[in-house]
Amino acid sequence: MTKRELQLKVNGKPFTVEIFPSTTLLDVLRDELGLTGAKRGCETGYCGCCTVLLDGKAIHSCSILAFRAKDHAILTIEGLEKNGELHALQKAFLSRGGSQCGYCSPGMILSSKALLDANPNPTEAEVRRALSGNLCRCTGYAPILEAVLSVAGEGGRV
Repeated sequence: MTKRELQLKVNGKPFTVEIFPSTTLLDVLRDELGLTGAKRGCETGYCGCCTVLLDGKAIHSCSILAFRAKDHAILTIEGLEKNGELHALQKAFLSRGGSQCGYCSPGMILSSKALLDANPNPTEAEVRRALSGNLCRCTGYAPILEAVLSVAGEGGRV
């Protein structure tokens, strides 16, 4: 099998990489681009620590071949802060204790962003459903829910 060229748009920037057709998006982000916010966990699409946004939709990057992301906008946790200012969700996770070990936090935050972009004022049940693809072993989920709900209703897209 030979490597092929792939052009991606990640966090608003264009990238060109040479990869095998069987390479996952997670592998490209971490190993080729050095964006390590998406974590390696189960590598089966179950735990959600590899979550990124693909055209605004939360996806598990370990479960998608990188070539399927061509011509789509990819957002990682590294792309959330603007001009040195943390995103509202990142601030809320910090202030509400939504992160303990931090391993699941990038995926949780990006899944929350996808939800709030689509539904700026979700119910607790809707937040729980949106985060159902992300596992956390430390927080007990209550501080995560509090963090997301504290940002909800802030007037449009977050």
